[in-house]
Amino acid sequence: MSTPTRVLVEFSDGAESEVLVRADQSVLDAALTADVPILNQCQTGSCGSCIARLLDGKAEHRNGAAGSLIPGERAEGYRLLCLTRPDGECRFSLGYDSTAGKNRPVEAKCFVNKVDRIACNVVRLELELAEGYWMDFRPGQFIQVKVPGTEEFRSYSMATTAADLPRIELLIRILDDGAMSKWLTSMAKPDDVIEISGPYGQFFLKEKVRAPHIMIAGGTGLAPMMSMLDALRQAPGRKPRTVLSFGCQTRDALFALEQLDLRRQWMPALETRICVDRGDAADGIRIGNPVEAITSNDELSPDSVAYLCGPPGMIAAARQHLEGLGLPPESIFAEQFVASN
Repeated sequence: MSTPTRVLVEFSDGAESEVLVRADQSVLDAALTADVPILNQCQTGSCGSCIARLLDGKAEHRNGAAGSLIPGERAEGYRLLCLTRPDGECRFSLGYDSTAGKNRPVEAKCFVNKVDRIACNVVRLELELAEGYWMDFRPGQFIQVKVPGTEEFRSYSMATTAADLPRIELLIRILDDGAMSKWLTSMAKPDDVIEISGPYGQFFLKEKVRAPHIMIAGGTGLAPMMSMLDALRQAPGRKPRTVLSFGCQTRDALFALEQLDLRRQWMPALETRICVDRGDAADGIRIGNPVEAITSNDELSPDSVAYLCGPPGMIAAARQHLEGLGLPPESIFAEQFVASN
């Protein structure tokens, strides 16, 4: 029997854990066995919750494994620990503190409060946790929602904060032939019961609250940004300079503009840039994508932090663009939104 491989895992608060990984295990398997609080959800490489950065040594995804990382992330040393096999001793860093994984996901039931069509292809779903259920979460995390009448689940980031509980708000893109989309547009009504579980994910507001913030959101990728903005607003003390760049394909796909205006009034340090790919320019609306709306004129400082949420292509472009503007890779946090039918 081969000797297990020693792997060191470092959290952002300086805490370290040693994990012994057998040849038949992934790093995540071994960590969970050792009760190391690494965030995870699907354990198949599709959700990206267990992402970590390889600092020393050699470790690769197992042969034939498909994952949600884009090539640029792999090149920068990022790995999905559920797919990763170490080739000798190695060291990983995690983008969250050692307490983040201690809020274990829970299952809960919710009532539907409201179902509102807020754009040509977006629905706002307001839920309320049923009596006797509760969950704590960090701004930016997501839950899994069971599609009523099926055994299928969908993942959605919360647009609200834990301070808003028991109310939970989700922003959901409507897809042709989507299972959840069909239910939302033809069957959903107030007081319907929905099953959820969570929270999941390591895409959440970090502790660098005073650092300048850049947020780039595509479509319903705005949801976790709304949660983060409200958390920043609710935090005591001086608010950081924050630029939110939000884009959709067309003007009729835009949504939540009034809510963003309110947050600008509440947070003088917040600047919003609204973009559409196609159409005519208008007051407050730019033509172009939300990535190119961030420029060298923004003078990103070394301690700036960026949050990205949207489709994979936007994430890849935004990472490259921000690194070109001088932002270090470890200060860029991302969540990919991938459609499910």
